[in-house]
Amino acid sequence: MTATLVYDGDCAFCTSSVRWVTRLKLGADVVMAWQHADLAPLGLTQQQCEDKMQLVLPTGTWAGHAAAGKLLLRSQWYWKPVGLLLLTPPVSWLARGVYRWIADHRDKMPGGTPACALPQDQRPKAS
Repeated sequence: MTATLVYDGDCAFCTSSVRWVTRLKLGADVVMAWQHADLAPLGLTQQQCEDKMQLVLPTGTWAGHAAAGKLLLRSQWYWKPVGLLLLTPPVSWLARGVYRWIADHRDKMPGGTPACALPQDQRPKAS
């Protein structure tokens, strides 16, 4: 079963976070920036990808904290309990809020840049 993780490649914090996910082999078979992905076959929109990371599985699509939880469930045995917690209330409610807060403040996170906070159409263009 293929798991495709789609993230915001223009955000330095997001890119750093995904490198960490890749190094730890946390359940993603394919990892790609949405800016380099053909979103239509994945059933995703640009707005969804700008808002939250997306995990596309044959069984459905998961976003934000739920994507992280599903990745952990697909990972090594010792990560599975953490993934289950992220998907189970009341922890999932807290995880959703924490994910949203981080996403809203990602320009201030380690590795973040001012461009991380801007809407996509206002971000500096790569030269």
